[in-house]
Amino acid sequence: MPILLSDPRVSAVPVRAVDEPLVVLDPAIGPGQILVRAELARRLEAAQAALPAGVGLRVVEGFRTAYRQQEIIERYATEIRADRPGVGEAELHVLTSRFVAPLAVAPHVAGAAVDVTLVEESGRELDLGTPIDATPEQSGGRCYFAADGISREARANRDLLARVLEGEGLVNYPTEWWHYSFGDRYWALATGAGAAHYGPVVP
Repeated sequence: MPILLSDPRVSAVPVRAVDEPLVVLDPAIGPGQILVRAELARRLEAAQAALPAGVGLRVVEGFRTAYRQQEIIERYATEIRADRPGVGEAELHVLTSRFVAPLAVAPHVAGAAVDVTLVEESGRELDLGTPIDATPEQSGGRCYFAADGISREARANRDLLARVLEGEGLVNYPTEWWHYSFGDRYWALATGAGAAHYGPVVP
């Protein structure tokens, strides 16, 4: 069972904030003015360079406001309640965190996470088993990085994505093959770092 972002061990990680701005990702990697921390941007560019010829990264989301994060939490929690009538609040909190982080520890709100996939030179997305942002319910659990039931091609592409990103120090959130982060509390717990580099970005 993977460690979820709702786990108290994540929120217990201290944040020793570094003074580092949000920057706009290179449009070749993140079309649409996507913001991330400067060090994360540098590492993504290095990961891009490590990919085989003809394959590239495409980041579809980076920094997310607290307001937007809360909207996603509430929408997904509503879907879970509809699917599981009578679910308790504690269980709902855990189930929701499989797909969207609690606000207090959310890597996207810290500018420390990206949702990312692989594309061909033409821009066509490679097969990674599910669309980005497919919930556990929508995907039958195939959104989990290590899920069974995906093609050999999708497994190879997930492994390639992991290899280049983890090679630059990023960590995957195991319930979402597309979610990688650097410098946030989850990253600190996963890597054994003493503290996170980045807390929530305050406008």
